[in-house]
Amino acid sequence: MKFKLALILLMTTLCLAPGCQASGLKSEQYQNAYEKIQNVLVNLQTYKCEATVEYKSNKGSNVYDTLQKCKISGEYRVEVTGPEKVAGNITLSDGKTIYQFNTRIAGKIAVATKESQERSEIFLTSFIKNYLKSQEVSVSVSKIAGDPCTVMEAQIPGDHPYLSTEKLWVDNASLLPVKLIIYDQQGSERIIVTYKSFQYNVALDDAEFKA
Repeated sequence: MKFKLALILLMTTLCLAPGCQASGLKSEQYQNAYEKIQNVLVNLQTYKCEATVEYKSNKGSNVYDTLQKCKISGEYRVEVTGPEKVAGNITLSDGKTIYQFNTRIAGKIAVATKESQERSEIFLTSFIKNYLKSQEVSVSVSKIAGDPCTVMEAQIPGDHPYLSTEKLWVDNASLLPVKLIIYDQQGSERIIVTYKSFQYNVALDDAEFKA
């Protein structure tokens, strides 16, 4: 209920967003798109996606191809599918304990590990939670490859120097996320998640989140 209420309240200030006029779209079109995106987010329980995740630093960047399966309740499973040297690495959480293992290693030894924000913040479920908790949020419109997208910005809790704010681009026509970018305290891009495919509310077996 709090989730729905927060998104409804955001709708009342939707057309005050700076990007509304800059987008070149009529405010009514923008509002209709946001209402549909709102409905998708309100009803999100699970998702499955293929996405590239790029971690950027002053020394360069590392890019990974991933297969992600997540629940809004906190469970997740991330399999690295590329590059080849790290393909098969899996990190999963049953909501309490996080495990890591490699499917290509005989015996599949699972090692318990601690959660890290660099990993947990790449999920759409984390963005949704951060967005609703943010003291300041913004909604605007942008275009990716000529396609109008709704852009939502949120603050990331805590005082992590490299994980401060984030923006999510959602395609106004398909209602699917296009990319998620996480910024450091200086406004530089630190993590870029680019979605190749995305499915909302897919059936996920609980066994997939257990080592």
